[in-house]
Amino acid sequence: MKGNRKFNMQLFAQTFNPDNVTMFEHKDGSIPEKYNKLILKEIIQGSKVMNLAKYEQMDSKEKKFEYFAKGPGAYWVGEGEKIQTSKPQWMTAKMVAKKLGVIIPCSREFLHYKMSDFFEEMKPKIAEAFYKKFDEAAIRNIDNPFPQSLEESAVAAGNVVSGGITYDNILFLEDRLTDNDYDVNAFVSTKRNRSTLRNVNKIQNGVVVETLYDRGSNTIDGFPVVDLKGMPKGNLYAGDFDYMYYGIPFGMSYKLDESAQLSTLKNADGTPVNLFEQELVALRVTMDVAFMIVKDEAFAKLEAGESKLEKLTVNSIAGTSKGDTKVTVTPSKAGGNSYKYKVSEEAVEVSYLQNVRNWTVWDGTADITAATGSVITVVECNAEFQAIKAGSKTVTAHA
Repeated sequence: MKGNRKFNMQLFAQTFNPDNVTMFEHKDGSIPEKYNKLILKEIIQGSKVMNLAKYEQMDSKEKKFEYFAKGPGAYWVGEGEKIQTSKPQWMTAKMVAKKLGVIIPCSREFLHYKMSDFFEEMKPKIAEAFYKKFDEAAIRNIDNPFPQSLEESAVAAGNVVSGGITYDNILFLEDRLTDNDYDVNAFVSTKRNRSTLRNVNKIQNGVVVETLYDRGSNTIDGFPVVDLKGMPKGNLYAGDFDYMYYGIPFGMSYKLDESAQLSTLKNADGTPVNLFEQELVALRVTMDVAFMIVKDEAFAKLEAGESKLEKLTVNSIAGTSKGDTKVTVTPSKAGGNSYKYKVSEEAVEVSYLQNVRNWTVWDGTADITAATGSVITVVECNAEFQAIKAGSKTVTAHA
């Protein structure tokens, strides 16, 4: 009767179904795929970084990938000539995922929830905790496990503009990137900046001729703005976010505990939360997430601090004609800016954004008539005739 004792063991196997299992029966493991996807969807929707950066597919904690740095060139070709060729330039980057964890205390009654109901209830809490922590690290460099952050990249590249949110400062912020051939495609701000942004206007003869901020679409100079909670008022980031990447290699894991003491969570009296004594349960969820910036120079920061007038190095030698001096200035002025100058007995003190409309225009090359021993002060100003850089030099003129 051996054949009658042959059983199909699959009849006895239980198919896992989160709708039929309580959390008490399944206190740890991987979050069911359906809810893992739903939580990840909320994380991606809520994260400012994940809305701006490029997603890179990962199947392990580390990944090397190539990013496009420079494209192939085109060439003029004469009739019958051979067409030249050039290769697109690709660079290799290595992105490493870091583990991110969150602990959420909840009532012991949650142990009796079905898994599906439990994770539906916890989904927004888990997602918010993760994307807030990730954004703080990747943008503001707070408790950051990654080798870079948006804050660090802007500083490392020297792309920090001080003086707060003004029409000229925002354009100057954009110029820091566009002058180096990067395209600004988004800003990171905070809702607390909106009252200031509404007054960022170009004014001529007392009339508003241009407004940079569109309140309805939440854009600056036509580019989208994402608002990050907790960011200090007066700070603003701009960037070419094609050079920022993130990846999520694995699903999320969880564990429920009823006896731990949570050192990082305090009661009203300052004592640590004790799950056993207070009849609570704590949910711990972990996920792996990677982040990297491949070009520091693609990002810039505008901060609220007092701006400093940048220095011009001015030199004076004898000019071509009698009574003239040949003046040179370094560094060269930025596109859209112009030079103004004033000759006096001593160097003229200049303050940042001082209006120099009434100073004398100089094209940067022509000789200037000035007496030997006098002092020439040269200012680089923006389109509104506001001083950005300045420098002085005692004049040497043609005798």
